Amino acid sequence: MIEDAAQSPEPGCITPELRLKLLNMPLARKLLGLLCAVVLFSAHAAEKKLTVGFSQIGAESSWRTAETESIQSEAKKRGVDLKFSDAQQKQENQIKALRAFVAQRVDAIILAPVVETGWEPVLREVKRAKIAVILVDRGIKVADQSLYTTLIASDFVSEGRMAGEWLAKKLDGKGNIVELQGTAGAAPANDRKKGFAEIIQKHPGLKIVKSQSGDFTRAKGKEVMEAFLKSEGKNINAVYAHNDEMALGAIQAIEEAGFQPGKDITLVSIDGVKGAFEAMVAGKLNCTVECNPLLGPAAFNAVEAALAGKPVEKNIVVKDEVYEQSVAKDVIAQRKY
Repeated sequence: MIEDAAQSPEPGCITPELRLKLLNMPLARKLLGLLCAVVLFSAHAAEKKLTVGFSQIGAESSWRTAETESIQSEAKKRGVDLKFSDAQQKQENQIKALRAFVAQRVDAIILAPVVETGWEPVLREVKRAKIAVILVDRGIKVADQSLYTTLIASDFVSEGRMAGEWLAKKLDGKGNIVELQGTAGAAPANDRKKGFAEIIQKHPGLKIVKSQSGDFTRAKGKEVMEAFLKSEGKNINAVYAHNDEMALGAIQAIEEAGFQPGKDITLVSIDGVKGAFEAMVAGKLNCTVECNPLLGPAAFNAVEAALAGKPVEKNIVVKDEVYEQSVAKDVIAQRKY
């Protein structure tokens, strides 16, 4: 009977001939045959389990942690074998991870690129291995657009514009602004600066007096804000932070300098993490522009479509919103990150 099962055209498939033989066998042999068929079918299914490599920038913020958890939980939900690599903010670590994924013969790669440039050599290697690349939350600059399948991200320029429009209205078009930029060379830092500047330039009474990178971290945001306060002090009317973590660090610096954040100095930031809503409820942050990190479902939808040979949009834009201090208390309980 074991030989009969092994000779079946496809593991786990009971043909009419096999069914007839089973009907003419004693119960014990029938059960054994069925068990063998199930085992062979399970082994066949296990061989076809999807394997995906995920190269993450790091864990520099609660936003980044939420994105990682979204992708990991979605992989588990779909039965995907996820190979995870934390780059600790270094592009060289991501490049090593991508080459390791190629060596492991993954079916697809999800990449959150730390910076925009320097990807073409490794992505050509990935392309030669016929592995689909899904970019999440940050874009890249490459001459050959076929090196990646799609980019799933927010419109960072639009986020910068939304922050600028809100602040221009809040300050009535007049005031000195300090800017806490994200990681140098990163798409959200470049684009959020660009979008914000577009709006500020329309208001002659608004001026960005200081602008420096805080690396998207709370500690660095606090450090840079301390330097801003030492050089500019009471001349600062507002802070524009490229993410909430830097804004939260700036709030600490402002308080330690003897000012009231949210009152003496207006703060607007981007991401919409729960910590930002808590700061708004406390009256210390005035506004946050949402940037949704829950990209797991969209990322794996793109992976599955690409592997099935189905068309995938080159850019999938995630919708964002503006949240003011006045609504924070009403919506904070609904926040998922």
